[in-house]
Amino acid sequence: MVQVCLNGPRGSADGAMVPLTPEAMAESAARAVAAGATDVHVHPKSPCGDDSLSPKVLAPTLAAIRARVPVPVGVTTGAWAEPDPADRLARIRSWAGLSALPDHASVNWHEPGAEEIAATLLELGIGVEAGIWSGTDGASRFTASPLGPRVLRVLAEVTDTSPDTAEQTARALLTDLGPAHGRPILLHGEDGGAWPVLRLAGRLGLATRIGLEDTLLLPDGQRALSNAQLVAEGLLQYG
Repeated sequence: MVQVCLNGPRGSADGAMVPLTPEAMAESAARAVAAGATDVHVHPKSPCGDDSLSPKVLAPTLAAIRARVPVPVGVTTGAWAEPDPADRLARIRSWAGLSALPDHASVNWHEPGAEEIAATLLELGIGVEAGIWSGTDGASRFTASPLGPRVLRVLAEVTDTSPDTAEQTARALLTDLGPAHGRPILLHGEDGGAWPVLRLAGRLGLATRIGLEDTLLLPDGQRALSNAQLVAEGLLQYG
């Protein structure tokens, strides 16, 4: 599986190719799926371009993307979108009033309130992607979590951005995760580590992701023009 990560916390300063409106996200998702992506991860944005967990922002984003693609669509629950854990949990609980919910949502296990957020998502019938970041205690928390066997998949997120050491960091993270409660693992990197980690995922037979959230550059260092271009190149690199 190759997931496309459409935008992440990036904004207009990162370039016009980063989709920030529901319509732009839907168009970018459609082209990425046409290029071979089989899953979508998106950060819904407020009108001023900030990541948002508000149902008023989430609903039109999901509707626009789902009108264009037939694959699962997931969102973030990152703490930067709502720093206070109680407020973040309340926002996610308010999704219960929506007519359509995300297929899955990522939960960064090292963040305060992660277990409560994951439990709430599961109660809502939303799949949980357990985000386990290198350089944090996320792996140890997850391996001890009673919710571990219930998550949809594990996002093994390599935060080492050096192309020289990211693969080594990725292997260490996978070791820390161990059997990962038997759940599928999606391995990915970011910035300078994105392409080395993607190639490692291919060699190990693990799912991966690529998109403008993780890197703005192609393997040769040229600026990527779109998520679709990154997905097409990612599939070649993934093998």
